[in-house]
Amino acid sequence: MHVCVLGAGIVGLATAYSLRRAGHEVTVLDRASPGSGASGGNGAQLSYSYVQPLADPGIWLQLPKLLLSPTSPLKLRPRLDPRQWLWGAQFLAACKGSTSRRTTARLLELAALSRQTFNAMMEEEQLDCDFSTTGKLVLYPDRPSFAAAHRQMLLQRDLGSRQEAVDADRCVEIEPALASRHRHIAGAIHTPSECAADCLKTCRALLAVLRRQGVRFLLGSPIEHLVLRGGSVVAAATPQGPVEADQYVMALGAHSPRLARALGVHLPIYPLKGYSITVEVGDEPRAAPSVSVTDSARKVVFSRIGSRLRVAGMAELSGYDSAVCPAQIASLKATTQTLFPQCGALGSLSPWAGMRPATPTGLPIIGTHAKGPRNLLFNTGHGALGFTLAFGSAQRISRMLDS
Repeated sequence: MHVCVLGAGIVGLATAYSLRRAGHEVTVLDRASPGSGASGGNGAQLSYSYVQPLADPGIWLQLPKLLLSPTSPLKLRPRLDPRQWLWGAQFLAACKGSTSRRTTARLLELAALSRQTFNAMMEEEQLDCDFSTTGKLVLYPDRPSFAAAHRQMLLQRDLGSRQEAVDADRCVEIEPALASRHRHIAGAIHTPSECAADCLKTCRALLAVLRRQGVRFLLGSPIEHLVLRGGSVVAAATPQGPVEADQYVMALGAHSPRLARALGVHLPIYPLKGYSITVEVGDEPRAAPSVSVTDSARKVVFSRIGSRLRVAGMAELSGYDSAVCPAQIASLKATTQTLFPQCGALGSLSPWAGMRPATPTGLPIIGTHAKGPRNLLFNTGHGALGFTLAFGSAQRISRMLDS
């Protein structure tokens, strides 16, 4: 059948790839170039084994500090927007142990499928995207936070995840660039199988692959609305004319709710604004990490992509303001200098901000909606795990259309 994919971020492109592999005719629509939204400057980590949702019972004890501290990685900027307040209330309601455990199990299952599908794609297409398999360290600054992480690791072990708890000495052995932080590390969770890649380069390489495979792209053309007839979508209206198809897949990230509302569908998605900087580090082995590193206290991730270091973090619940805040960029720079004082070229940072499409529970929305058109599937709401989960959710969409 002919399937129209709405959105050319990593989720939309992965969906187009899976559908084309299944033999469908595919058209991809987007108002911008592939990967120019939340995919473009993300954390670059493929965290298949580290998918614990932000909605966790531990958030309650951290909430005053997270919301009130000027250096907090989580910021709430209240707006006269009932959707923001509704999302916040649903998020807090999801901060329960039972909900977090169920969500973790489902995300691990989806991540395992995504790893399998992404690896098969890479073996087939050999994309140039600075892919690496150097593993990941999540650092904890004190015994209580490390103990909580150890409990989560045991939960995930029961669900099939392979990780190990390590002390500060072992951390430095795994990643020598952390030597100067030795006494500040209470412990870490090490996942040897974790990967990293440049998501924007992945998107651009997939664009070339898909075009060779006959996928049609209509880029630089916003989707004005979806035309309904008899409970089905019959066309996507664009300035260049209607695009007709048999099936439609909405993969518009944080912009999905706007288009869905016009159809009478409420999607519990709100943007969590994140920031990143990209630093040229060259080949000096101890100046910057080769292993992916997450600073759990500051909620900042470090990923080596070729000769560059991607530093990403922050979560602002501030609506759809996409402006890059200098204070947040300065914070990422300061964190980089603290953890990796020998990391050079911090004068040129390539600052970026993007809108992560987050659901309150952390689970993406995959499939049809009870109130939506019967030939419209959703593949959206992946939050900060879009790159990690993209190929798994794409595979599920493909299976749904083939069932």
